[in-house]
Amino acid sequence: MPLNIETYLPSLEQLPSTYAISLSHYNAISLAGDEQSKYLQGQVTCDVNSSTAHSLLIGAHCNAKGKVFSAFRLINRGNAHLLIQPKATLDISIRELKKFGVFAKVEITRTDNLSFYALVGAEATQILQNNFSRIPDSLNPVVQSGSTSLVYIAGNQNRYLLIDEAAILEPIMTQIKLPVFPNSVWNLLEINDGFVQLASEASGEYVPQMLNLQAINGISFTKGCYLGQETVARMQYLGKNKRALYSLKFKTNTPFSSDDAIEKQLGDNWRKAGEVLSCYQSEDGTSYVQAILGSDVENTTSLRLKSQPDVVVTIQPLPYSLVSE
Repeated sequence: MPLNIETYLPSLEQLPSTYAISLSHYNAISLAGDEQSKYLQGQVTCDVNSSTAHSLLIGAHCNAKGKVFSAFRLINRGNAHLLIQPKATLDISIRELKKFGVFAKVEITRTDNLSFYALVGAEATQILQNNFSRIPDSLNPVVQSGSTSLVYIAGNQNRYLLIDEAAILEPIMTQIKLPVFPNSVWNLLEINDGFVQLASEASGEYVPQMLNLQAINGISFTKGCYLGQETVARMQYLGKNKRALYSLKFKTNTPFSSDDAIEKQLGDNWRKAGEVLSCYQSEDGTSYVQAILGSDVENTTSLRLKSQPDVVVTIQPLPYSLVSE
C-alpha cells in the first residue's frame, strides 16, 4: 500500500512536533572498489581518508576551476562510499567522476535501488528505538541496523535519514503512522539550516565558500590535492571570496520561483544583491529562500524580491557562524 503524502505545505511554525518526509528527489552516487577512497580523495573537498563506518562527512565535488558540481553528505554503506544529494546535481557529478574513474579501480554507479526517508521532531528518536536495533547520535551519526542505514543530522531541528530499499522502508513508514510530507519540506529544513540546495542550473557556478561549506566542515584545508583545490585554497587564505549563502524569509501569497533575484536598497535606488538558489512557499504565504548575497550584507540592509518589489525580505539566523575563528 503506497504511503499517503500530505499535500498541505506548512510553515516552519505549523509543522507537527514529529513527522516524516519522503525524499523522492534524493539519490546517491556509489563508489566501490579497491581504489574507491584513493580516487575519491583526489576529487572532493572533504577528507575521505578520515571516513569510517559511523562518520558523516560533508563535502563538494568541484571542477578544475573550483566551481561546485554538487554538495553532498558522505556515508559508508556496505563496502561503498555514498555521496547523498538531490537528483538535480547527481547526473552531472557522476558524469564528471566517471571521466577520471576509468583510470582507477573503482565502480561508480547511481543507487537507484535505494529509497530515502527522513524522521524529524521530538519523538523521532523514540520511534527509531522502537523499530531498529541501533540508532545514530551526535557521536556516531551513521549506524547500520539490519539492511537499513540510519543517519543523524544535527541542526535547528534534529533529523534522521533512513536509507534502504523501498520494500523495507515503506512498511515501517506506514506502521509508525506519522504525517508524511513531500520533499519540498526537506528543502525548507535545509534552507533553515543553511545547507545548500543546488539546482542543476546552479551546478558549476559557485566556489564552496560561497555556499558556506567551510563553515560546516565541508572543506579540508590539510588533506592535500584534489580537483579545484588551488582556487578553493586561494579563496580561503587570500580573502578573495565576497559572497555567502543566506537564509531569507518574507510573506507573499503570490507565487515566485528560484529564477527570481534579491535586490538591496542603495539610497533611493535598488540594485541586484544576489541570486535565489532554493525556495519554499507555505500555504499561508510564509516564504523561505536560500540565496547567494554579498558576504558584507547586514541584517539591517533593506532587501526585496525583484519580481515583487513590495515584499520586504529579512535575513534569518543560521545555526553556524560565517566568521572564521
